Amino acid sequence: MSIDALKNALPGYAKDIKLNLGSVTSTSQLTEQQLWGTVLACALATRSRRVIAEVAEEAADNLSAEAFEAAKGAASIMAMNNVYYRATHLIGDEAYATLPAKLRMTIIGRPGVDKTDFELWCLAVSAINGCGRCLESHEKVLRESGLSRELIQEALRIAAVVNATAATLDAEEALAPAAV
Repeated sequence: MSIDALKNALPGYAKDIKLNLGSVTSTSQLTEQQLWGTVLACALATRSRRVIAEVAEEAADNLSAEAFEAAKGAASIMAMNNVYYRATHLIGDEAYATLPAKLRMTIIGRPGVDKTDFELWCLAVSAINGCGRCLESHEKVLRESGLSRELIQEALRIAAVVNATAATLDAEEALAPAAV
């Protein structure tokens, strides 16, 4: 299994990450689609080739083709939106918030899956990308649609653990002596 391959690849000093990776993927109260869409969107947000490849293999076994595409779409649209909205927020001039973004975001309105699931994936990706404005916006929509804080927290924990897995494995790869 792909998550198992990632867990086995983590070095000893990352035991906490290894245990958390197992926990967030095996004890979740999220639906299967919410869980694996979140894991996949987060893997894509990390940009780690190894994590993406391992997660995509297992996610494909747990998601419909439509959900798989929607999770990719969440990672893609948030890669753009997180930069834009984080920047307009960090500038500190609220006038930017009143200007139209003039960025196409059709997938958010028609993601091809349950809108709540897509919003959850966007929230998790926004956590990885560090966009407070997007986190606030997606959390509000999720709460209004009836998702509990505990389920939203699960998505945030998944984002944290998938990101830490990618950071650790990429660091280990960079530290490894070059193959001759």
